[in-house]
Amino acid sequence: MDENYPAHAGSEQVVRWLLPIIIMALSVWVWDRICIWNEIPSYILPRPYDVLEALFDDHTLLLEALAVTLKITLSALVIAIFGGVGMAMLFAQSKWIEMAFFPYAVILQVTPIIVIAPLIFVYVDSKFVGLLMCAWIVAFFPILSSTTLGLNSTDHYLRAMMRLYGANRWQTLWYLRLPAALPYFLGGLKVAGGLALIGAIIAEFVAGTGGIGSGLAFVILEASYRLNIPRMFAAIFLISLTGLVIFLCTSLLSYFLLHKWHESETKSEQ
Repeated sequence: MDENYPAHAGSEQVVRWLLPIIIMALSVWVWDRICIWNEIPSYILPRPYDVLEALFDDHTLLLEALAVTLKITLSALVIAIFGGVGMAMLFAQSKWIEMAFFPYAVILQVTPIIVIAPLIFVYVDSKFVGLLMCAWIVAFFPILSSTTLGLNSTDHYLRAMMRLYGANRWQTLWYLRLPAALPYFLGGLKVAGGLALIGAIIAEFVAGTGGIGSGLAFVILEASYRLNIPRMFAAIFLISLTGLVIFLCTSLLSYFLLHKWHESETKSEQ
């Protein structure tokens, strides 16, 4: 084995982290130069400094809106996790239940949320519940489908061995099939986290109500009406940053749960 391998691996990790930062810094610099060279006014395309200034000047409004959007996103994600995993466990125990209900989950997924959201707000009195339902619908299917796939992909030789030792169906599910499905669930969770945020933003656009309890989507709408483009960019930046943080958190969770035994994470350490 190459004695310099650890040093080489360490330098590769540093490059992996630095390269996106360098590309981002270069992109921001080019953006700023384009605005200056072409004398573009801030109400058409603000400079990065204008966006940063809007983040500081409007931080109270933006942080309050961010808290609302985060509350909806995380609540929908938690409900989607419990609902998706619970239904996947039922599907694993009965093919009849899976055949009966899985098509309806597919229908919810393939129907655009922008079409469903107005109906939800017609029939649901609470604005928060309506927003929560929209975000949940988008986040639910990736967790359900990924977990169901993982439960159904358990090695049939191991399942036969569990039966040989007298384990019942729920013992096989708990001690064998659920651990085997964990990587699939975590893969679906990474997707569902971002989709929950997208669902919350779309629902806020459809709801379109201001005042207390308004999220970042309404801040974007209001800023567009006022031609306050720097504030729009600041809100969009917070949405993107939130999505990135959610993805990093789910990736970190996946690493902690899998890096000691599953190839999807152990290979990344080599």
